[in-house]
Amino acid sequence: MLAIVDLNGKQYQVQEGRYIDVDLLPRDIDETFEIGNVLMVMDGEKSLVGAPYVSGATVKAKVLRHFRGPKVLVYKMRCKKGYRRKNGHRQDYTQIQIEGLNLPN
Repeated sequence: MLAIVDLNGKQYQVQEGRYIDVDLLPRDIDETFEIGNVLMVMDGEKSLVGAPYVSGATVKAKVLRHFRGPKVLVYKMRCKKGYRRKNGHRQDYTQIQIEGLNLPN
């Protein structure tokens, strides 16, 4: 069984027992929380599609760790003008584990 959820304005495909990396969440490590914005639930041949969300469906998740992604270099240059700017960026992420999918009855 898998579901598609909306978290921090992005959509993620989740399965029970899987880990996913999402943008930084303001939660503590080992904290469990529920995601109520479930867009779609698929269970074998059956599927439920929400309009926009599936009512009564929730996903239970647990925060495992906070970390930073790889460094991305941003380099700006104007040809023949002597303008050069080099900048780096590292995105903050939260790793969560999906503990359960609760379907509506």
